[in-house]
Amino acid sequence: MFNSGLISAIISLIVAVAVMVIQFFLGHLDTDMLIVVFPSVLFVTYVCVYLSLEYLIFTEINKIYTVLDRIKKKDVATLDTQEWMVAGADTDRRKKIYDEINIYITKKQAEINELKKLEVFRREFLADISHELKTPIFAAQGFIHTLLDGAMNEKDVREKFLKKAAKSLDGLQEMVEELLTLTQLEIGELQMYMEDFDIHLLTKDVFEMLEKKAEKKLVQLKFAEFSNTQLFVNGDSYQIKQVLKNLIENAINYGNEKAKVVVAFDIDKDNVIISVKDEGPGILPEHLNRIFERFYRIEKSRSKDKGGSGLGLAIVQEIIEAHKSKVMVSSILGKGTTFAFKLKKSKIASHIGT
Repeated sequence: MFNSGLISAIISLIVAVAVMVIQFFLGHLDTDMLIVVFPSVLFVTYVCVYLSLEYLIFTEINKIYTVLDRIKKKDVATLDTQEWMVAGADTDRRKKIYDEINIYITKKQAEINELKKLEVFRREFLADISHELKTPIFAAQGFIHTLLDGAMNEKDVREKFLKKAAKSLDGLQEMVEELLTLTQLEIGELQMYMEDFDIHLLTKDVFEMLEKKAEKKLVQLKFAEFSNTQLFVNGDSYQIKQVLKNLIENAINYGNEKAKVVVAFDIDKDNVIISVKDEGPGILPEHLNRIFERFYRIEKSRSKDKGGSGLGLAIVQEIIEAHKSKVMVSSILGKGTTFAFKLKKSKIASHIGT
C-alpha cells in the first residue's frame, strides 16, 4: 500500500503545513510568502525524503523481500549472496541484517541437502530391507509348503527341508536382532558399560569362536609379530568383542583361501590402535565410503553366498563411534584390506611380550 513516493508526499505536506503554521504564529505569514515558501518547502522536503527512502531504505527492503521470496520458493541453491550483499551494506546495522540472512540461507540450504540425502537413504533402505527380509521368509515358506504338499512323509526329505527352513529363520532372527541393535545404538538407547579389559585376551576368545569357520577356508587367525601378550584398554568389552567378531568374520568370508587374518595392536600415546588385516582381493576406492551403510554389498550376487546380513560394518561403526572413536579403513587391490580403530589405553600396567 505504501511506497517511497506516497510517503514522501505525506511527509513533505506535513512539513510544509507545519512551517506555514509556525510562520503564522510568528506573524511573518503573508500572501507572497505563502506563494513562495509553501511550494518550496514542499518540493525540497519531498525530494530529500524521497531520495532517502528510495535509496537508503526501500531499495534494501526490496532486496531482502526478493531473497525471502526466493527462500519461500526454495530457490536458495542458485542464490548468489554476494550479489545482493554488496550494494547498500555500508553500515554495521545493515551488514548485520545481511549477515543474518546469509547465515539463515546457508543453514536452510544445508538442511535441504541433508533432507534430500535422507530421502534417498530412506528409499534405498526400504528397498534393501524388503529384499533382505523377503529372501529368508520365501525360502522357509517354500520348504514348509513343499513338506505340507506331501514331502513330509519322506523322512530324509522332511529332515533336510526342516533344517533348511530352520536355517533361513535363524538368519532372519539374526538380521532382526542386528537391526534392533543398530537402531538402539543410533538413538543412544544402548548403554555402554566402560571397564578395563585385556584386548589381547578378548581377541583370543574371538579367534576361538571363529576357529571352525576359518578352518573351512584354511585361513590362519594370528596376532602380528611382537604383539603385546597382555594389553589393557578401556571400553565396553561386550560391544568391542562384537566389533572384533564382525571384522574378523568379514576378513574370513571375503578373504582368499589359505590366507591369513592378522590382528595387530599399536600404542599411540594414550590410545591403543587395534587393526584387522586380511589378504583378500581388496576394495575399490569408490566403495570405501559406502561399506558402512546398511545392507551395502560390493558384489551383491557373490556376497549373498558368503552369508551375513549386510549390517555388520554398520554396527561396527556405531559401536566405535559410541566409544568416541572412528573406524579407519585402507585397501590395496590384490593385497587386502585393513580395518582399524582406537581405544583409550587403560591405566592398568601392560606387559609387553611376543
